[in-house]
Amino acid sequence: QLSLFRLTVKRPVRTSHSSVDSKEMKKFQLLAHKWWDEEGEYSALHSMNDIRVPFIRDTLLSMSSNYHLGNPLSGMKILDVGCGGGLLSEPLGRLGASVTGIDPLEDNIRTAERHKSFDPVLAERIQYKSSSLEEIVEESMETFNVIVASEVVEHVADLETFIRCCSQVLKPEGSLFITTINKTQLSYVLGIVVAEKIMGIVPEGTHEWEKFVPPEELEHLLESNGFSVKTVNGMLYNPLSGSWSWMESTSLNYAVHAVKSGAQGQSDSTDVLSEMDSQQRSATAGTA
Repeated sequence: QLSLFRLTVKRPVRTSHSSVDSKEMKKFQLLAHKWWDEEGEYSALHSMNDIRVPFIRDTLLSMSSNYHLGNPLSGMKILDVGCGGGLLSEPLGRLGASVTGIDPLEDNIRTAERHKSFDPVLAERIQYKSSSLEEIVEESMETFNVIVASEVVEHVADLETFIRCCSQVLKPEGSLFITTINKTQLSYVLGIVVAEKIMGIVPEGTHEWEKFVPPEELEHLLESNGFSVKTVNGMLYNPLSGSWSWMESTSLNYAVHAVKSGAQGQSDSTDVLSEMDSQQRSATAGTA
């Protein structure tokens, strides 16, 4: 409460634009102790690790020339936004990354901390913080090589603010990974009617179809905030086998990889200098 008050006093403009939705907070509060129950309400998120972790790992490795066998993501600073109980933070930490997991719900962070404490390796590699993305922007400008926001953007109150903050805390040429749900008739029928009301794969009321984000809208927001979208892959959940797979269509779930553009000013000035340099060399070559 005190930190919230301090934020209001310091930056009154920001709080009205918070990406945290208090209604969403109440929903997840009730399930905060259930994160690590693989058969429970979050079972689909557990099995999503089978495709989202390799997607993040392999994309990052394809962009990097030096990596350690056994710890392929060593040296990477990753921010896991809306980390919940740490379901994605932990496997990324095991791959060698230094992970900061943030979540506005303190109960989620407590669950994540408790689970992390069982593994001394993770205790060193992962730190958790009860915080919104906006609250860490000032202390973390251009700090992270990678941001993951998995199953988060369909719960935020202000998506534009959220994407802008992602850009601010990422280093130039850093990677942003997002997984979310498209806003289609099919996603309404399968994602809400079947998954929540009929099969109970996720708790009823978890999702609001109005807040689902079409990939075109997400791409536009990313590009207008200095990102270049590299990959958009469709994802499919099979409730019978409890497993995820990649697919061509993005009509249900999808994953995005976007890269923040480099330090524009620097590259421009470097180009100008090298051009001047080559002109000078050709001029001196002429006089010789």
